Amino acid sequence: MSTTQWDAALAIPVDEDRDHIQGRADAPVTLVEYGDYECPYCGAAYPIVKEVQARLGDTLRFVFRNFPITTSHPHAEQAAEAAEAAAAQRKFWEMHDLLYKRQQTLDDTHLQRFAEQLELDMERFDRDMAEHRYAARVREDFMSGVRSV
Repeated sequence: MSTTQWDAALAIPVDEDRDHIQGRADAPVTLVEYGDYECPYCGAAYPIVKEVQARLGDTLRFVFRNFPITTSHPHAEQAAEAAEAAAAQRKFWEMHDLLYKRQQTLDDTHLQRFAEQLELDMERFDRDMAEHRYAARVREDFMSGVRSV
């Protein structure tokens, strides 16, 4: 039997303390997605990734990193910051899922509604968004994607 070997080199290795991860650390397969919440291709991949996760179960560790392509997607960076603001309140995956499921409505008003729906601390969320508290994190993810091979 032949197997395919993939040799990816991430600029920033997967870090349990830093990254958004679903699955076991010792899973034999790690899938790292650099995603843009406004990208139609990422949106099309979203249910496929969910299906792969369901099928592979404990054999897959899924890592999501932000990769907003702001030249094409005007709401992508703000959506990524909203996901990170939700992560600060332990609701990253819930926000992640909402952003992909409602990809056509990523303006500030809808991001606010999503945060309310997730019962986030709205004062904190609004402050984090106004101050772009997680912009550096989003840029770091983006640049790690650019630098990875």
